[in-house]
Amino acid sequence: MTAADRPDTAGLAALAESLRGTAEKLATEGPAVAARAKAVQVTKTSDDGLVTVTVGARGELVQLDIDPRVFRRPDARELADTITETVHAAAAQAQEQVLDVFQSLVPREVMQAHISGDTDAVVDGMQQQMSGRGWS
Repeated sequence: MTAADRPDTAGLAALAESLRGTAEKLATEGPAVAARAKAVQVTKTSDDGLVTVTVGARGELVQLDIDPRVFRRPDARELADTITETVHAAAAQAQEQVLDVFQSLVPREVMQAHISGDTDAVVDGMQQQMSGRGWS
């Protein structure tokens, strides 16, 4: 067995220590951080001021307010598009706030991959961490 074939025991020990520290931090700070993230709500008003939405941490619609002035120019398609655009804008802002909350525990790009459901990025990142290269 050559030196290149032997595992980097110092690197593995450092990784294990890093993982232990991360696990301890998650155990002590995780519940409070998760509670703050779950409490995120964003309220956004459309550019025309006729639609106001509130979304939760996962971008789910919590409240929808439609100004009665919308009936002065009844256009169902325009109203639907305005609601959709406003919800999407609020959801994107809520996601950014959740990423900010978790940043003290989890690297932003790791959390982003989890939130967006990018399982390939999550698995690739885990493999990189296990090989001692960190998350890229």
